Amino acid sequence: MEKVNWKVNGMSCTNCALTIDKYLKEEGLQNVKVNFIGGDVSFEINSEISKDTVEKGIKNLGYKVVHNNTTSSATHAHGLKRFWFSNHLQRFWFCFIFTAPLILHMIPGVTIHALMNPYLQLALTIPVYIVGMDFFGRSALKSLTKGIPNMNVLITLGSTAAFVYSLYGLFATNTKEYLFFETACTTITLVFLGNWLEDTSVEKTQAAIKQLASTQRVMANMIAFDEHHHEQIFQIENTALHVGDLVLIRTGEHVPMDCKILWGEANVSEAIITGESVPIEKKMKDTLIGGSIIETGTVKAQITAVGEDTVLANILRMVKDAQTEKPPMQQMADKISAIFVPTVVSIALITLAANYFFTPIGFGNSLLRSIAVLVISCPCAMGLATPAAIAVGLGRAAKNGVLLKNAKSLESFKDIKQVVFDKTGTLTTGEFKIAATNFHIQEAEAKRIVYSLEKYATHPIAKAITKEWKTKDEIKWSTVTEIKGVGVKAIDKEGNTFLAGSYKIAEALTTDALHNIYIIKNDELLGWMDVADEIRPEAKQIIHLLKTKKIKTILLSGDKKETCEKVAQQLGIDEVIAEQTPQQKLEKISAYTQQAPTAMVGDGINDAPALAKATIGISLSDSSHIAMQSAQVVLMNHGLKNLPLSLGLGKHTYITIKENLFWAFSYNIVAIPVAALGFLSPTFGALFMGLSDVVLALNSIRLNFKKVV
Repeated sequence: MEKVNWKVNGMSCTNCALTIDKYLKEEGLQNVKVNFIGGDVSFEINSEISKDTVEKGIKNLGYKVVHNNTTSSATHAHGLKRFWFSNHLQRFWFCFIFTAPLILHMIPGVTIHALMNPYLQLALTIPVYIVGMDFFGRSALKSLTKGIPNMNVLITLGSTAAFVYSLYGLFATNTKEYLFFETACTTITLVFLGNWLEDTSVEKTQAAIKQLASTQRVMANMIAFDEHHHEQIFQIENTALHVGDLVLIRTGEHVPMDCKILWGEANVSEAIITGESVPIEKKMKDTLIGGSIIETGTVKAQITAVGEDTVLANILRMVKDAQTEKPPMQQMADKISAIFVPTVVSIALITLAANYFFTPIGFGNSLLRSIAVLVISCPCAMGLATPAAIAVGLGRAAKNGVLLKNAKSLESFKDIKQVVFDKTGTLTTGEFKIAATNFHIQEAEAKRIVYSLEKYATHPIAKAITKEWKTKDEIKWSTVTEIKGVGVKAIDKEGNTFLAGSYKIAEALTTDALHNIYIIKNDELLGWMDVADEIRPEAKQIIHLLKTKKIKTILLSGDKKETCEKVAQQLGIDEVIAEQTPQQKLEKISAYTQQAPTAMVGDGINDAPALAKATIGISLSDSSHIAMQSAQVVLMNHGLKNLPLSLGLGKHTYITIKENLFWAFSYNIVAIPVAALGFLSPTFGALFMGLSDVVLALNSIRLNFKKVV
């Protein structure tokens, strides 16, 4: 199976997405995901069906596959082509030119006798009706043939009913009573305006993601060498770079692709990836993330990843995948949207019959009320409620260095009652420092012996010690051996035996087993050292913040009980479970998850099973690869700083979804009866229908600025 990711233009509502979704599944494609807001369509395809066939099928539905991620307005690719009508705003202005004269006589005190001529009204209406049917009519017909009628069916029925009834009126005895040409025109014109407002508002929900994507195409200074081995620098677009290419990056320039520094030093802003505004110091052999900016300094670097393999591309793919996921609330709204149009058509027919037979208003006014019902109804609002909020929530999260792999995580955050932390690399930095020493010999000699021994050990503690106590006056050993799980043994040229290691090497010489490293010479204990893992500077504040929100905090680690309890005491953690194997961690998380919704924060390989088992698994960006794969959420700023943001954003995204759905349902529940009873004309109905979607989009956009922590 091949995974295919396409950008499809022309989807304007949930029904559009459902139409494409249904078609792709009928063709036998697997793991189909369609997001009408971003225009992203993904699926898995086998060799039995070609991508060209699928693309042609999507085109026949009235949509267009856009390759190479090129963008254009969200419009159907059909009909009048199209130097004129490439978007809804152009259609609106064209229609408005013909509609404006028709609505002039509706203004109190304005009487233009020429506009009362039915044939002039027909002449003004025809261009508007043609443009309207070219868009709404085609879309409606194709949605009906696929069994998923969309909003355009309602617009087509309403405007066509007014137009046809007016045509009939041309041949009637009392023509004035039958003329509703202005109704047909204003309906089409104002719906185009509403659609443009909706598209504009929805595009703003994608602003954060577009900001990330905009950094994917920049110019790069590529380094090459001529036949005389002289360095030559020339500019190319970063998309033309390959792994292994050399680039020069100067102050103020974007890092073109993921790369490793070969020469130079720089202060780098990774705010586009991590949300962290403070520049990071980078030097030789450090990695640079494509899309970050060199604040000061100049470096020469070698490209390590391009295209879909870069960190930024993976972030964008992760966000897009999450947007196409449908949480339970969205699935409910989709089911209602699928039956909404037939239901509204039925209500419109009942409105027509009831008003005609049971009121004295006559057929013409009864028809107007049924048209108002068709026009004011808005299935788009229900379909837009969840995707708009999720798009903004995921975008703000990604902009601040919080990556959510699926939309369900956003919804799950609202229920979290307890957070379980691993210790090393999560609450602590994983970087060891010498905390205390006690030697019976001079300090300089102790440092010389310790450095000379630990230099040959591979344990992280040994590396930390040699980094702090580095000396040029090291001992030249005759033999040196690392004993795995114990320490290092060495013999000098005089035959003296030295040992550096855990309590196992010193248990015959002392009963004090509380220290990390013991140093022995010829069976004599020279002293001991304690090494501490630094607690992350933000950890205490994060724990305090969680406790103020009545979220229980738990430390679950494989480290010694004494060490874990010391860290927990410093941070104020509620519960400590130490000396756990990966299997035991998994069992504990399983038990916690059964008690209450639980988030697990970890970074190591041994945390991966527990991260997958938790209600929400949260991994740090400098975690092991397998831990990041197992987690549903990744914190990109090298620490816990954005953990509260992820929890708060999840909760408030869910609140926004509920607000949107409440508005969508309330709007239709109130608007349809109001229109059916004659309190709202089709003209105002068309305007309010478009504005209802704008209200949802604007409410969703509030998430970008709302305080969530």
